[in-house]
Amino acid sequence: MPEFICTTCGVQYPASDVPPEVCVICNEERQYVKPEGQSWTTLDEMRQGGTYRNEVVEEEEHLHSFTTRPSFAIGQTAYLVQDGDFGVLWDCITYVDDATFRALRDFGGVQAIALSHPHYYSTQVTWAEQLGVPIYIHQDDREWVVQPSEWVRFWTGESLALSDGLTLHRLGGHYKGGAVLHWARGARGKGALLTGDIIQVVSDRQWVSFMYSYPNLIPLPAATVSRIADKASAIHFDRIYGAFHRVIRAGASESVQKSAARYIAALDGRGFRT
Repeated sequence: MPEFICTTCGVQYPASDVPPEVCVICNEERQYVKPEGQSWTTLDEMRQGGTYRNEVVEEEEHLHSFTTRPSFAIGQTAYLVQDGDFGVLWDCITYVDDATFRALRDFGGVQAIALSHPHYYSTQVTWAEQLGVPIYIHQDDREWVVQPSEWVRFWTGESLALSDGLTLHRLGGHYKGGAVLHWARGARGKGALLTGDIIQVVSDRQWVSFMYSYPNLIPLPAATVSRIADKASAIHFDRIYGAFHRVIRAGASESVQKSAARYIAALDGRGFRT
């Protein structure tokens, strides 16, 4: 039986004879169903069609990005971080093929998969089964795991050390369990934060933003943004790698703080007049 994939968000569902009636990830105010209606594909269809490939880029030493071309579903970027002998695949993309798995092995292999939030779960179970590694998802987002698997490990609390230099931090916001990955040795030892869109790098690369819903433009409350900024201030980092191949290469910690202040001022009516 096929494992159907929602073409809007790219999340894969358990094997079934017919597609689900709706995608529960998309049929919710943080996401959306396409105006033409719900549609589905499968990984086999994507592979056989010959349209897609994954572009692999070395972002810095021991960090590679994986982005599907042409863009599929949400279009996020996945990252492989190699910290010594421990490799973490941060977030997942839907399309994956033999060439992608060969690249992962060539770069040193993967010992764990970690996810920022449900919009990027994609074909995470396929990745985990092929690689033989656990998937780390915060317990607060358990309800959004639509494809149960023995490979999924739900973690709790505010942080989880995956290795000496790689730590997950729950910041919340976009989702209750929204997480970021701190790579202490990234950015030549100054620290790098891989944020998905829990902290979103915007078009002006000196700024970030925070949203409850990005496609539907629903902001977060000021108190939530303040809490995210406070948690981020306790993490040592100089660089951010965002969800859509957007990077703040230096001064990223300061960018988060000034962006949070601007966001809160805008919500309070102090930021500008219009």
